[in-house]
Amino acid sequence: MCGIAGFLDLNSRTSAENAEAVARRMADAVAYRGPDESDVWCDAGSGIALGHRRLSIVDLSATGHQPMHSACGRYVISYNGEIYNAAALRPELEAAGVPFRGHSDTEVMLAGFAVWGVVPTLSRLAGMFAFALWDRGERCLYLVRDRLGIKPMYWFCRNGHLVFGSELKALHAHPEAHFEIDRDAVTSFLRFGYVPSPQSIYRDVQKLSPGHVLRVSAALPAPEIETYWSLDHVVAQGRAAPFAGSDEDAASELERLLTDVVGEHMVSDVPLGALLSGGIDSSAVTALMQAQSNRPVRTFSIGFAEQSYNEADHAKAVAAHLGTDHHELYVTAADALAVVPRLPDFYDEPFADASQIPTCLVSALSRRHVTVALSGDGGDEVFAGYTRYLTALGLRQRLQNAPPALRQLSGKILGGIPAPALDWLSSMLPQKYRPSHAGDRLHKLALVLNESDDGYYRRLVSQWWQPECLVPGGHERQGLAFDDRVKDRVPDLVDRMQYLDTRTYLPDDILTKVDRASMAVSLEARVPLLDHRVVEFAWRLPQRLKIRAGQGKWLLRQVLYRHVPQTLIDRPKAGFSVPIDEWLRGPLRDWAEELLRPEQLSADGLLDPGPIRQRWDDHLQRRANWHYPLWAVLMLQAWRERWRATAR
Repeated sequence: MCGIAGFLDLNSRTSAENAEAVARRMADAVAYRGPDESDVWCDAGSGIALGHRRLSIVDLSATGHQPMHSACGRYVISYNGEIYNAAALRPELEAAGVPFRGHSDTEVMLAGFAVWGVVPTLSRLAGMFAFALWDRGERCLYLVRDRLGIKPMYWFCRNGHLVFGSELKALHAHPEAHFEIDRDAVTSFLRFGYVPSPQSIYRDVQKLSPGHVLRVSAALPAPEIETYWSLDHVVAQGRAAPFAGSDEDAASELERLLTDVVGEHMVSDVPLGALLSGGIDSSAVTALMQAQSNRPVRTFSIGFAEQSYNEADHAKAVAAHLGTDHHELYVTAADALAVVPRLPDFYDEPFADASQIPTCLVSALSRRHVTVALSGDGGDEVFAGYTRYLTALGLRQRLQNAPPALRQLSGKILGGIPAPALDWLSSMLPQKYRPSHAGDRLHKLALVLNESDDGYYRRLVSQWWQPECLVPGGHERQGLAFDDRVKDRVPDLVDRMQYLDTRTYLPDDILTKVDRASMAVSLEARVPLLDHRVVEFAWRLPQRLKIRAGQGKWLLRQVLYRHVPQTLIDRPKAGFSVPIDEWLRGPLRDWAEELLRPEQLSADGLLDPGPIRQRWDDHLQRRANWHYPLWAVLMLQAWRERWRATAR
């Protein structure tokens, strides 16, 4: 895993000395992504400069050094990621006459570009990657991001300079980096808790979308962006050729595929482990790792004193059954709260998924022992595990014939009961049937009872339902969640929610959270459930193999049950979270109050304090739990404080 940065001066006005200095500053801004080595490569005559920070994982020798040149001399690359099928591709390239100096995946990828071409090679690669590739023959720069958006890529073009980097920090170090906060992006952030791609928090700075290639050269009038992998195509192919075997056939095929993929993800020349929460996804990944390992796999989990947020006992039980070398750390509220002031540095644009806190903590724990960790992220999107999918399916079945007036009345009654009271009522249920955070979940249900299918989804993923009311002059861009054409491409509601989550929430929230938290401590996080071969197989599965008997991830469970007793796994979904609601009323109250002062909120005219202060007061008085929308505002405010000197 690495940090990349650089630029192309289309007018070739930057001297070699200045180009090297700028590229080095840009790469050094993300030094924690690659603390082992650094270097730059420049061709001032062509205006190109590539910077690189290396976290050495595969081929620790000098032959793995970057920026790297292809054997033919045509291509130069600065690359962040891993190609898991490099060993399978290498013999074909050797047969084509390519000489190899070392055993890095970077060298295999460069050889592929030389033999097969850039875009054709991308279709052969299985992995996570974001890279900048300079074609010396065509004098053309390629920026590429992996299919699912596991690795990040930011870029902007101004005054004849195309500037790129793994994070916004790298872009800040370029002389053309004069940024202005985008009010429209702020508005979108307040709805979702993240800035949706391809927007960034700054005007004129974009994220390259997953599965896309950007080409730029002096011969082109403007940067060209094309798609090389499309989830739309995968969905259409899955519907055209669904899996036709039995339940047992499907489980065996998935186990075979996951075994191969997890095995590829275990290739490393440095210590490797797994992040284990004890849930289905991480347990499945860990089980398949242990089945292929000749020694106990190192596993890591964190626990909390608050039992409703604690999954450490479940992780410990799974680890004991599998025989892993398990490490756990119980963190106090003080440990978790100590992370909060550092979040604007880790996430250098506003980011408001509160599970970023435990993700940072478990990453730090893991890095004390290993350099690479596999996680179970992506299982919910790929195999239909989110509670909202089950709720949508249940609502569709129960309410499809219900009069709208009855639905609306039910929503009003449910929404009128305070969330703490609903939590208390749910505590009366047997533990097996007791949902976590019942009050918040039932309040979300109340909000959507009178919505259309697509309105239901937007309600569930919204932190603020009318964010334009908070941002004077802000206009929310109507992205994929508002696109009526999605219903034509993906007619089924649950499938459509999975599709939307995979296109939006997964890269912009889940994968951003994991990338920044792990990279902040120089840990490489790998996500085998998001290998594109697994995703493509999952979209061939009929819904009955994903949701059955009121449970999501049905087929993945069947694979897991072959390795771990069902009694250790089956329990209500808890998520990976912390008690932000109570912390905002307690140990975080003074910090939050300072950021939510009316004069702080209205600084630069960016926010309207009125609705925010009202929700803050309601939350403190326990009239409602508004911790999700308030956390979004607090993360925006904390980010503004940290980066005020770099943006207007």
